[in-house]
Amino acid sequence: MHVLIAPDRYDGALSAPEVGAALAAGWERAAPHDVLATVPLSDGGPGLLDALAATLDGTLHAVVTTDPLGREVPASVLVTEPGGPTEGPDAGRRTAYVEAAQACGLHLLGEAERDPGVASSHGVGPLVEAALELGVLRLVVGVGGAATNDAGAGLLAALGVGTAARLARGGSDLVSVTEADLDGLDAARERLRGVDLVVATDVDAPLLGLKGTSAVHAERRGAAPEQAQSLENALGHFAAVVARVRPPARDLLSGTRLRPEREPGAGAGGGLAFALRLLGGRLVPGVDVVAEAVGLERYLAAADLAVTGLGRFDWESLRGTVCAGVAGAASRHGVPAVVVAGEALVGRREAMAAGLSGVYAVAERPAEVQASRADPAGALSRRVERVARTWSPPPR
Repeated sequence: MHVLIAPDRYDGALSAPEVGAALAAGWERAAPHDVLATVPLSDGGPGLLDALAATLDGTLHAVVTTDPLGREVPASVLVTEPGGPTEGPDAGRRTAYVEAAQACGLHLLGEAERDPGVASSHGVGPLVEAALELGVLRLVVGVGGAATNDAGAGLLAALGVGTAARLARGGSDLVSVTEADLDGLDAARERLRGVDLVVATDVDAPLLGLKGTSAVHAERRGAAPEQAQSLENALGHFAAVVARVRPPARDLLSGTRLRPEREPGAGAGGGLAFALRLLGGRLVPGVDVVAEAVGLERYLAAADLAVTGLGRFDWESLRGTVCAGVAGAASRHGVPAVVVAGEALVGRREAMAAGLSGVYAVAERPAEVQASRADPAGALSRRVERVARTWSPPPR
């Protein structure tokens, strides 16, 4: 049997390539007669470059930038050359991949430091600058996993829009922004003209509203409910100022003004996607961007089974994630897909409705949770051995 192993990372425990290696090791012990292909994936959040670098023939360029509180942190930009892939989005174009979470990720802050009212996306700017200086024609920015809730204002400031003193002080400070503070927006857009700017989003939340980034995601970034409402107001004011400085286009059919702040995905990365959209970017689900870059469809065409995984399989995993992306792509090829997760909190019926043929948890009891945390790779590898015996019995 040909088995495709295409996992995401296990948050805080294993990178996607490490998850892939553990799954492959366990499967090989149980079913050495199978042919395995391992392709780590990402939804555009933390671990994006790890996943892509494991498959793509690219070069990592070191960059020094700042975290959400302005402290220096190391980061990198992955560049693929025109002579690399013979097909796919990177063919014939020098492409750079930027992982915004390396500069503004929630994992960069301690629990006591998490405050989306002051956290800034300014550090993403040097990563974009580095990519542009490398002469790329296509720039992919993964925006997931952010600690920020500033609509990408800090990023805009780093690219020459207004000043850092006005735009790079966090989401709460946006409530007093004026049109003058967005001076330089047209110049920033002009710098990116001719570059295919792709915004790899991990969620489809808009910038504003009951399903927007402040309402849904601010609390997990450290905001109290009252602060989340305050951030909603600040981002709403910022979006209104942006609309006055650069009036949105009109719908060709109805003639009504488009509302970029209401666009699905504009709230990804605490609104980083909104800012990149202002600069000419187009919003694409991160898992789709990565799947296309690594040629996932090609691997699935040769597979009899797809095995994916992530640390926590819950209700949010049913859409927009690596697991959902693999399940959807596998179903198009008539290939069953199963998930091996650290924890599984979704029932079998819901998983099957999402296109999955099986969900297997590494830890099902409290004692197993502790053991898996002590040796995550070993626990994952041992669990997938049992999965392999179910799906690939030894040949007669």
